[in-house]
Amino acid sequence: MRINRIIKKLTAIVVVALLSSGALASTEHAEEKHEGAHQEKEFNVNDMIMHHISDAHEWHLWGDAHTGTTIYLPIILIDGGMKVFSSKHFYHGEVKHTVDSKTGKEMHYSIGEGPAEGYAMSHEKIYKLENGELSFEGGHPHNTKPWDFSITKNVAALFISFFVIILIFFSTAKFYKKNGAVAPKGIAKFMEPLIVFVRDDIAKDNIGEKKYKKYVPFLLTIFFFIWISNMLGLIPILGANLTGNITVTFFLAVCTLLVTVLSGNKNYWKHIFATPGVPPALLPIMIPIELVGVLTKPFALMVRLFANITAGHIIILALVSIIFINKSAAWGALSVPMALFISVLELLVAFLQAYLFAMLSALFIGAAVEEAHH
Repeated sequence: MRINRIIKKLTAIVVVALLSSGALASTEHAEEKHEGAHQEKEFNVNDMIMHHISDAHEWHLWGDAHTGTTIYLPIILIDGGMKVFSSKHFYHGEVKHTVDSKTGKEMHYSIGEGPAEGYAMSHEKIYKLENGELSFEGGHPHNTKPWDFSITKNVAALFISFFVIILIFFSTAKFYKKNGAVAPKGIAKFMEPLIVFVRDDIAKDNIGEKKYKKYVPFLLTIFFFIWISNMLGLIPILGANLTGNITVTFFLAVCTLLVTVLSGNKNYWKHIFATPGVPPALLPIMIPIELVGVLTKPFALMVRLFANITAGHIIILALVSIIFINKSAAWGALSVPMALFISVLELLVAFLQAYLFAMLSALFIGAAVEEAHH
């Protein structure tokens, strides 16, 4: 299948998903008035950056926050039954202010309206109101929270990555099923070198020629999921910080941990609980160290991916913010080329992080299935 046909199908899928949720909305810019005069809100770099890299119940495209063109995502709550409604009922609800009982700072939150009545949103977390109020202590609400299964921005980005991966691999598989072992064309021509690269240079080299085949599907999945998610995250307006979400990288790391531990052979566990060459008296010290090492390896995978992707987004946003901090377009001559350079560098980082995660996962699996040397 041709690449342009793939793009058309992907576009159709995304458009249908957005329209079916009834979430696309374009609203007018709100004006803040104080004593009858227009007040220009001071630009806050920290708020802007956190707004772009954090998860949210809306997908903001352009314009002012919550008032520009926005995709309002569905809220799904389990609280005495299932409740489904648009996040618009929070973002356009009444904003209330209260005082933190511990710090004395002023806190604000949005009261849900319509179907969201009885709930409030604070820092993208949904809480149940008690006597119509949300109480804060130490900077955090201490009201109860319902079970929240909402489709957030990162969840929507996860679905998009899933559709892209499924579309690419099914198209590639369809070509080979139809044409057999011939010179690849179209999307298959692009995918074959990457698949062979993961199979030979990642799986076979790190796991071993005898046992690598059954781990190739897992390594292909995490490699392409991370790479495609990273690339989609670099698209202006539509980009989401999916692999910069610690929950996503945590899940990927847990998958690697489970595959490694469940694949461990007798030789692997012997090196943990009865390390060769270590005196028996030192085993009570060595065993906890080895067990901690089993956990720290996937932990390092989780933090590396999360930190590198998030840092890239922050640097680009910080460079663009220079223009607004100095309130001068002339600064764009400096900040825009630098941001463009970092953006191009992020293309390399997107691939490199996918390669490192897959390669280190294969290395850990290889250590778990390695036979004892005689």
